[in-house]
Amino acid sequence: MTYKLLYLDTETTGNTDSDRITQVAYKFRGDQNCKAELFKPPVPISVESMEVTHITPRMVADKEPFIGSPMSKELEGLFAAESVVMIAHNAPFDVDMLAKEGLKPQNVIDTLRVARHLDTEAKLTAFRLQYLRYLLDLDKDIAEPIQAHDAKGDVIVLEKLFERLYNKLVASGQWPEAEQHNAVIDEMLRISEKPSLIRRFSFGKYNGEKLEDVAQKDRGYLEWLYKQKKQSEVDETDWLYTLEIFLG
Repeated sequence: MTYKLLYLDTETTGNTDSDRITQVAYKFRGDQNCKAELFKPPVPISVESMEVTHITPRMVADKEPFIGSPMSKELEGLFAAESVVMIAHNAPFDVDMLAKEGLKPQNVIDTLRVARHLDTEAKLTAFRLQYLRYLLDLDKDIAEPIQAHDAKGDVIVLEKLFERLYNKLVASGQWPEAEQHNAVIDEMLRISEKPSLIRRFSFGKYNGEKLEDVAQKDRGYLEWLYKQKKQSEVDETDWLYTLEIFLG
């Protein structure tokens, strides 16, 4: 079986448990056609979300709901195939949003977790898609202008980031050439299935510092942060996993 790679991104009304999808975009690896549609969500779009995505209630007022839409039915069929691998950045968020719409991909690669995993020397201070876009100069091979936090634009950047990570694993020479493609995808799937270790702070008074250093000099701060993450309304799986390791 050869894996079929499907890049996907969602835009939503917000990032809490009650929020829903406002836009979905996806494309297969190597396909020039990226499908993108707006949808009318069953809950209001937060002002904070409008600020980021620029998707307003007026823009989706005459759109159909995602559930039951042709796009939803097409994705349902794609996700049913064992060979299809969905690729997303911060994939747990997209998986959760799709689940609210009745969809569940079988195989998922999270480029955020893969990027963290490969940054073994803790050189990077952030792993947001747009941060990596500019840090790694992913725009250099993109012909069309891209709007950040638009699902179609994010999918195009996502594909470039995935190729960068994929090629880095290929270059490691861990697998025979004949088995390379599926072996690399299997490794990415394995990495994506479990929480990733965060090595540097990207916020707060220790912004840019390594977690291991802060654990030595200010354990109390990590204990306080752990309590905050435990109470968060958004998914903090990676942070909780990381803090539990450094707190012993």
